[in-house]
Formats: sequence, structure tokens, C-alpha cells
Amino acid sequence: MTAQAEILFDNPLWPRGRPALSILIPFKGDDPTPLLAALARETGDAEVVILDDGSRDPALAARVEAAIAALPLPARFARLAANEGRSKGRNRLVAHARAGHFLFLDSDMLPDSPTFIAAWLDLIARENPAVAFGGFSLDQAPARADHALHRAMAGHSDCLPATERALTPEKIFTSNLLVRADVFAAESFDEGFAGWGWEDVEWGMRVARCWPILHVENTATHLGLDTARTLADKYEQSTGNFARIVATHHAVISHYPSYKVARVLKRAPLRSLWRPMLKAYALTEGPPLKTRAFALRLYRAALYAEAV
Repeated sequence: MTAQAEILFDNPLWPRGRPALSILIPFKGDDPTPLLAALARETGDAEVVILDDGSRDPALAARVEAAIAALPLPARFARLAANEGRSKGRNRLVAHARAGHFLFLDSDMLPDSPTFIAAWLDLIARENPAVAFGGFSLDQAPARADHALHRAMAGHSDCLPATERALTPEKIFTSNLLVRADVFAAESFDEGFAGWGWEDVEWGMRVARCWPILHVENTATHLGLDTARTLADKYEQSTGNFARIVATHHAVISHYPSYKVARVLKRAPLRSLWRPMLKAYALTEGPPLKTRAFALRLYRAALYAEAV
């Protein structure tokens, strides 16, 4: 981890003793105050640590500081002048956490239940799980035309019930992820990942070798849906991270549909000619969402064909 200096702000409750749960929230540019307001509606043996990973927005920082000051839970706000990235930022959050379990929660999430924190605390008390993923939904996400493609794709592949998620237990997201402190001490996030994508799944693959990963129903809504163009850009950014997964976890990733389709497309000629056509179709407003989603998934697999 870098030695980058942090600006710290603690609320009046922070000096209290060691809690059972540390809720860890990174953000960069997004406004996490709606999530903080939702967490403020609950009480329990928990603390909040939030990291501004280089937003460079004084007005946003002031709003977050005010929300932290008013939070009825012990809370710390750490600010960085420069962005460290998804893995380094989450590892840094853990360095501030004092609990026996950490809940990684993305800043663009909203709990779906008024007893969201209580449900996690109850699970900790009953089972002391090594790792548990609560899942996510789109229940509270506003329906916007420019997010329709992402909504369709996420609803199809990501917003799954716990029973279905448990079939590939290592496939988790840091959007709503509970981790026991000793597990994270043994396996932190790989800071070699850059940009967007796969660092959380890679972590799950490592952890699943030694500890069970429990899938439960304690969802939070993902509010941060993307436009089709932004989603395509993220897929392009993720190609190097996918290659890193292939190199280090080939036996696991080779069973994933994205890998299998990429292997098929690797044998297809003239990828450089037809791949942009898939992207162009997916970004075109008007055609049926199902066909646009299929085109974007094929585009992603065609990108990943370079890594398999």
C-alpha cells in the first residue's frame, strides 16, 4: 500500500469500544450521503468507515463530513488526495476497521430492508461466518431510459437468489460482502488489479480454497446503473483484469460462460472487423433490449478472446 497521507474526521461516537461489525464504504465522485442516511435509521453494534478515494470535491467532502457527524453509529471519514483504486482503497479501509467482521458496501447501494444491519449482526452472532454475500437488487433503482440496457443485463445475471448464487460461491461482489477479520488478514484484495472489474471475483476464488462462502438473502439495491456506452467502456477496461484471472485461476474461470464463449470467438476470423459492429448495435437505441444485451455480452466475450 502507498504511504499516501489521509485526512481523518471522526464523529463523537468513534472512541467507543470495539464493535461487532465494521461497515466499509469507498467512494470516488459518487455521493454516499443517501446510503449514510439509510444506515442512520438503524442502530446496533456497528461502526462505519468511509473513504473518499481521491474525489477532489470539497463540497462533496463537506456533505459527507456532516453526515458522519450526525450518524448514530461510531464513524470515521478518511480522505485521499489521489485515487488509489478499488483494491488498494478497500485494503486501506480495513486498516481503520476495529470489528471482527467487515461489511464491504458500495457507496451507490441502498439497503432493501429496514433491518439490514440487524440481519448481518444476527448472522454474525449465530454463525460467525468466514464470508457471506447478501446479494443485490434493482428494487429501488429509478427506471431511466438510458440505463435500460444495464438494468436488463444486471437483472439477468447479477440479481440472483441466494440458492442460485451458491452454485458458484466464489462469484461475489464487494457491493454487499461480509468478511471475517481473520480471513481478510490472510487474503486481502490483490492490488495488482487496475481499472474496473474482476478483483472481487478473484478474491473470492482465492478465499474459496480455504473457507466456505455463504450466500444469504440480505440484499441492497444497486443504484449506480450505467449508460450503455459507459458499460461498454468498463468492459474494455476489464480485459487486462480478465487476463490476470485466466493466468492465476484457469481451472476455475474455464467453467465460466464468459470464458467458454471467448474461447469460441478466439477461433473466429476477422474479429477486428465485426467486433466494433457488435458494440455499435448494442449502443443503438431502438432495437429490442434482449438483442442489444446479447450483442454487448458477445462484444465483451470478443474482447476477452484476446486473453484466452
